[in-house]
Amino acid sequence: MYDPIELSKKTEEIVVHNKSKKYYRFRPTRFYGGISTADTVGCNLRCVFCWSSNSVWNSANSGDFYTPEEVANKLYEIASKKNFHQVRISGGEPTIGRTHLIELLKLVPTNLLFILETNGILLGCEKSYVSELAKFSNLHVRICLKGANEKEFKLLTGAKNGFEYQLKALENLRDENINFHIALVSVSKEKQLLYERLQEMHLGNIMIEDEEIKLYPKVKNRLEKLGMLDLFS
Repeated sequence: MYDPIELSKKTEEIVVHNKSKKYYRFRPTRFYGGISTADTVGCNLRCVFCWSSNSVWNSANSGDFYTPEEVANKLYEIASKKNFHQVRISGGEPTIGRTHLIELLKLVPTNLLFILETNGILLGCEKSYVSELAKFSNLHVRICLKGANEKEFKLLTGAKNGFEYQLKALENLRDENINFHIALVSVSKEKQLLYERLQEMHLGNIMIEDEEIKLYPKVKNRLEKLGMLDLFS
């Protein structure tokens, strides 16, 4: 098992150089009704259902470095061409490389909604990070909870800790009045305790999206090898 915070630091050494960060593609996608997407490299989790393949599992040999200006320009060009009003970073974990992300957000026009898709680990660990994000009025955060509790988090990610950081990220976002919602990956039938916990945190009204796990061939093969395919079928 591994520590996501330590893995964040090791990954950042690989995928971030000064203000530049690694990305492996830029594309229009149909999610959220149409959104300009930059797929980044590197993550601080190793989820068994991850679809990103080399961008997460082999970040040293994936992608190329782009400055915040280059990423912003590419996102804007795609959005303009497709008449999209939203942009995002997907693929890996966008909060790795704090300076890069903050500089990128400064360059995104305020008429475009920036959807930050994150596991929230670093936002739960570093409240000052969330305070910086609060400066951007066109930001919406999608926190993907990996499991409905600590035990399931460990099962799905292989990490020795991190679920509490995810919940702390929700509190930090709430305290900074940042728009956000929850995406939940869970194979458990016992989610009621999570819902009760969210109620206790005064987050009972937050939208919860059930994230669909697509069994791409590489994902299916990985789950088969781990003896976990039945959980997701």
